[in-house]
Amino acid sequence: MTSTDDRSVASDRTHSPTWGCVHLARHTRQDRVPVGLAAPGEASASIGSVDRTHLAWLRDTGWPLAEGPAGLVLTLPRDGRDAALAAFHGRLRDAGVIRAWRDEPYPLLDAQGRLQAVIERASARFWGCLTFGAHCNGYVRGPDGRPSHLWVARRAEDKPTDPGRLDNLIGGGVPYGQTPREALLREAWEEAGLTPGQMAGIARGRVIELCCDIPEGLQREWLHVYDLALPPGLQPVNQDGEVAWHRLMPVAQALDHAARGDMTVDAALATLDFALRHGLLPAAEAAALAEATAGLWVAPERAERIDPPVPATV
Repeated sequence: MTSTDDRSVASDRTHSPTWGCVHLARHTRQDRVPVGLAAPGEASASIGSVDRTHLAWLRDTGWPLAEGPAGLVLTLPRDGRDAALAAFHGRLRDAGVIRAWRDEPYPLLDAQGRLQAVIERASARFWGCLTFGAHCNGYVRGPDGRPSHLWVARRAEDKPTDPGRLDNLIGGGVPYGQTPREALLREAWEEAGLTPGQMAGIARGRVIELCCDIPEGLQREWLHVYDLALPPGLQPVNQDGEVAWHRLMPVAQALDHAARGDMTVDAALATLDFALRHGLLPAAEAAALAEATAGLWVAPERAERIDPPVPATV
C-alpha cells in the first residue's frame, strides 16, 4: 500500500519509468567551454568548464583571460586565489547565477587531482569541476542472511537541492579536508543519528562517475557507495532537520521507488549498485543494467586515491 507521502513523491517524477538514473548520469545538453587555471608563468591546469552563456561574467572580472583552441585560461596568482574566487562567486550568488549556497568549502582540483583552490560548494556546478559524494545503503537482513529491507529517507522540503525527494539512509557531499568515508561518518550522525561504533561495519560498494546537467549547472562527481547492515528494531533519527523521515521498506518496494525515479539520481544509482552487487534483480534485468552501468564505474585503483582503504585493526 502506498502512503500519502509516497504518492506525493511519485506524482512529481520527471524520469523515465525504468532506471532512468542510468541515462541521467551522463545526460548533458549545455554548451560549455573548457576552462584552465594558471598562476603567472606557469602552465595551465584543466579544472572544468563553464556554460557559454556565462562567459560574460568571466570577462567582467578583470582577470587575465586567454582564449584558445582548448578553451579558456584564467590566470590567477596562487596567493589570494581563494579570496578572488570567493568574491566572484559572491557576485554570482547575488545575481542568481549560483544557487543553493552552502557555506561549505570544496576542493577545486585539476585533471591530475592537484589542488588548485578551495571554493564554495555551490560554485562547483558553475565550473563543472570534479566533486565527490558518499552514500550509504542501510539494510536489514532476512532469515536467509540476504537483504530483505532497505532504509529509505525523504529529504526535507527546505533542502536547497531535490527537496522532498527520496534518498538513501545517508548521503552527502565530501568537503575539503575529508575523505568520502570520513564525510559519510559525519553525515551518519547528522542525518540518521548513527554513531561511529554503529557505522563500524560499513562495506565498500562501487564508485560511480556522473556527468550530468542539473539546475545548478554541471555535476561532475564520483559517487562513493557504501553498504551498512543494521539490526532489526534500530530506528534512524535525523539530527539536523534535513531529513523528513526514514522508513524501512521491503527491498522490492525500495527498488521500485529507485527504478521509477522517486529517488534522487545519486540515491537511485547507489540503490541500483546495491541491487546488482547483492543479486536482488532478475537475472536478465541485472545483466542488462550491469552492462549499461559498467561505463559509469570508476576503477578501484583510481577511487582509492581519493578514499584510501582503512587499515585493518588487529
